[in-house]
Amino acid sequence: MSMASDASSIVVDWGTTSLRAALVTDAGDVLDRIETQQGISTLKQGEHEDVLVRALRPWFATHGALPVVALGMITSRNGWIEVDYVPCPAGPAELGAGTVSRVLPNGSKLVFLPGLTDPAGRPFPDVMRGEETQVVGYGLDRDMTVVLPGTHSKWARVRNGRIDRFQTFVTGEVFALLMNHSFIARGATQPPVEDAAAFRRGLGEAEGTSAMLSLLFSARTGVLAKQLSADEVRSYVSGLIIGQEFRQAREEGWFMPGDDIAIVGNDGLNALYGVAASVFELKAPEGPGNEAIRGALAVLQAAAA
Repeated sequence: MSMASDASSIVVDWGTTSLRAALVTDAGDVLDRIETQQGISTLKQGEHEDVLVRALRPWFATHGALPVVALGMITSRNGWIEVDYVPCPAGPAELGAGTVSRVLPNGSKLVFLPGLTDPAGRPFPDVMRGEETQVVGYGLDRDMTVVLPGTHSKWARVRNGRIDRFQTFVTGEVFALLMNHSFIARGATQPPVEDAAAFRRGLGEAEGTSAMLSLLFSARTGVLAKQLSADEVRSYVSGLIIGQEFRQAREEGWFMPGDDIAIVGNDGLNALYGVAASVFELKAPEGPGNEAIRGALAVLQAAAA
């Protein structure tokens, strides 16, 4: 069977800094990929359709007017079209009912996926946009906690076949601020050096105390005391921050020692979060891969039902 006949749709993950698209089969297998640096932060209103059509033109020329499903910040207030958040608990059916559709100039149906909101979030309702498709793609067949590392990490609880609730931790953003703008991390080696032992050391310190504002200063005092080298600072701070995310998640009831959790979505951070999971006595089985694509197709199928 030819690739042309295998291709069934196009999944577009359009974020702040980049546009990523995948040509996929019904089963979610990826046949081809495209990535550009034309994220929503680079575009003005009215430019999105032309940019998308140009990016996908080679696939349209080969495979015809395939349906396109778009997720991520493209459906936010600052994107192409703002799609309302769907409240938890939600699965493919609820997310599918919240989609918004358009038709591209070539006749392709374009389906914008909604984000997800947790009305029970404190002190205000929590939100995610894009990560919900990764949770759906990982699988909703068992009750468990799913962790999605990133600039704004998400901890989501799957219960009874739907995403029941979730909570955001601004771990990546705090780390970037500390490493790029703080006096605490000024002594770190440039360019960055990764040190697995220093990362584990930071995790261990974070696991043992909730006094995070005091603990962060140890990245400075460790250097002054010559017990922490410049090469170790970055990984040590990373361990402190990610370790505090896990500690706070434990205090919020997201897991107990011995639990299974899923770590999904960010290949650059998944390994670090896997190490953190082991320090906090958790098991983290691997997912099926391509979770965002599989989830987007599940929501697309539900929207068409």
